[in-house]
Amino acid sequence: MAKPDPNRILRLLPIAVGILGGSLLFTNRILTPDLTNSQARSDVMGVILSAILILTGLIWQQIQPRTPDSVELIGDEGFELDPDLPEAVKTELAWVSHILLTNTVTRSLIVYYRGRVLLRRGILSPNKEVKLGAILQRVLDKQKPIYLVALNVYPGKIEFDYLPENTQGVICQPIGKDGVLILGANAPRSYTRQDENWVSAIAEKLDNTLSQL
Repeated sequence: MAKPDPNRILRLLPIAVGILGGSLLFTNRILTPDLTNSQARSDVMGVILSAILILTGLIWQQIQPRTPDSVELIGDEGFELDPDLPEAVKTELAWVSHILLTNTVTRSLIVYYRGRVLLRRGILSPNKEVKLGAILQRVLDKQKPIYLVALNVYPGKIEFDYLPENTQGVICQPIGKDGVLILGANAPRSYTRQDENWVSAIAEKLDNTLSQL
């Protein structure tokens, strides 16, 4: 189930206060039989302030970034490494996956290299086998990452059955010419440009290490 935006009430607060203030001023105006000059000036100032609050609230609706709705991914948390890997490689994969899981919106992570799944970590799907679908094959062929910002709207999502079934966003980052780093997020449109650059740098480091196997 999607989590509500925690800043929604804050963004609506100026609008609510402005409308309430304007309503109270109008009510006070029509119930006052004899209007003094000072009261008239006060009413004008009150109306202006109420209008500014409403305008501020409307502007906030446009310029304040909203937190994307996130979900609890379906699956069991786990950490699986290919037992045949050298200890130094296992250590690096463990470190890389920890960094990505704790510092980005990534909740599920797979390292696929030379036809083998070297690492699965985070929330895991029961399906452990990674098959090269059209999207992963394109990543390998073009040597360019693909970011599916909202996985549910892509017909090709069926090839990611090795990720939790309700994964919201996916980054497929090439690891050289032989592998792909697959990241699954629990919220759509949640990776920033900085995240993408960071993922790219980490994949280059992994390629340097794994190419020596």
